[in-house]
Formats: sequence, C-alpha cells, structure tokens
Amino acid sequence: MKVVVIHGQSHKGSTYHIARLITEKLQGEVTEFFLPKDFSSFCVGCNNCFVKSESLCPHYEELKPFTESIDSADVIILASPVYVFHATGSMKVFLDHYGYRWMVHRPEEKMFRKQAVCISTAAGAGMNRTNKDMADSTFFWGVAKTYKYGVGVAEVSWDRVSSKIKKRIDRKTTVIANRIKKNANHISPSIKTKVYFNIMRLMQKNGWNKADMDYWEEKGWTGKARPWIED
Repeated sequence: MKVVVIHGQSHKGSTYHIARLITEKLQGEVTEFFLPKDFSSFCVGCNNCFVKSESLCPHYEELKPFTESIDSADVIILASPVYVFHATGSMKVFLDHYGYRWMVHRPEEKMFRKQAVCISTAAGAGMNRTNKDMADSTFFWGVAKTYKYGVGVAEVSWDRVSSKIKKRIDRKTTVIANRIKKNANHISPSIKTKVYFNIMRLMQKNGWNKADMDYWEEKGWTGKARPWIED
C-alpha cells in the first residue's frame, strides 16, 4: 500500500505525530511533503489550468513530485493544525493549485479508487472546519472515501499532551487504519459522489469550457464509461 502525506506545516507537532501513527499502522510505503518547505508558491489566478492545460501553470514543474505521488498513492493523508479555525495558509495555497482537478473540470480517474484521511489538531477548537477545508478537495477530486479525524489536544506541544488523550488518539488511529486496510482494493465512491459526477457529466455535454468538454469526451464519461469502473 502506498501512502502520501501532505503536512500543512513544516514543524513536527501533534498533527504530524497523529499522521505518523496512521502511516505506521498502515505499514505501507510512505512519501511525505512538508508545507511551506516543499511548496510555497501562491496561485496567480492565470486560469491556464482551467481553460487550457494544467501544464501551463507557472508552478507545474514545482508541483510535479506532489502530483505524481498523489496519483500513485492508495491513500492520501492531508494533515493540518488549526490556524484561526481553518487549515493553514500553506495547505490552502497547495490545494488552490488543484482546482482544475475538481469534478466540475477535469478529475483524475485514479481518485475514484483511492481513500483519504484529513487530520487536524488544536489546543482548543476548530477541527471540524479545518477538516472540511481539506475534505472539500478530496470529495471534489472524486476520492472514493475520506475519513476525518480532528482532536483537541489541550496543548501546543506533543510532548506535553496528556497520556489519556494520547491513548484515545492511539485507539482512534487504529480504527481508521483498520478501516482503510479493510477497504483496500475494493473501494467504491459513495452515492453522493456518483450523483455529483453524473450532474457534472450532463453539464459537460453542453459545457462552456472546451478543455473540460474534450477531456470528458475523451474519457468516455459523457457516455457509458465511469472512472470507478476499470476496463
């Protein structure tokens, strides 16, 4: 099992350690990226990825290692501490670059057979909003199943997190890892994802963006083909 972890910060705090617990329990081949250390370029709003090709993004080459790792992974982990009740700016900057992959545009078919985990921590609150910031992208990418885990650790240092909270985290990460392993190799998108995909399919038959319309037609998705069904 291949796992890619995108850390929304470059320090190794509580969020990092929880992501690491899950990867250890998955016992897979792990690739990690740390933001903003590994990527920090802001989307410039040129719209090239939408109306022409993602290869024309000024940061296309810089993003290539991320894109290749995401596409080859079985499990995608997005991990962000809570910053002012939301994901870190670094995570948002990263996710902004993959808007062209949302189902309304040109989703990558591999996503419909992957699983994802969104992890967030805070000393207090804001985990639900932070996980939603990240899970919005995994859903609209077409990821078949996204697990969300947010936890208030009541500390700003992992070393000072209480043993009681750490035991609870250990139990929960075991549950998530076991579910991922159980679903491996036979995961299927939810009804919600399939319904949304079909709405987009109807829209693409008479869409406004030629790059998107051509993509859907080439994939056969405006006909009977579906990305979650392998040939």
